Amino acid sequence: MTKTILTIDDSRTMREMLNHALVEAGYRVIQAVDGIEGLEVLQAQGADVVITDINMPRLDGFGVIEGVRADPNHRATPILVLTTESDAAKKERARSAGATGWIVKPFNPVKLVDAVRRVAA
Repeated sequence: MTKTILTIDDSRTMREMLNHALVEAGYRVIQAVDGIEGLEVLQAQGADVVITDINMPRLDGFGVIEGVRADPNHRATPILVLTTESDAAKKERARSAGATGWIVKPFNPVKLVDAVRRVAA
């Protein structure tokens, strides 16, 4: 069965790059442009893995992580943070909120797919 990946990023270019890398690897991709929409899409369609940016309008990635972890249906869903941020304090904040992993942009498509495979197993 094909795994579904929800990507949440306010950059259209980044969403397209994620979509391309993940579809090529055989995943079904659903997308959202910010954290609010991301939580709505997750609620409506579900996902096996969530990939979220940190810096977004309306609701940032930390809010997304907290929102996913607060939902009993998605409490165990793996969350990968994909961001330009490499600050240790932000990584720790994301980990404390419930993030599964951290990938720094620009991402290597092969490493991204490997990370998704590891957490989606």
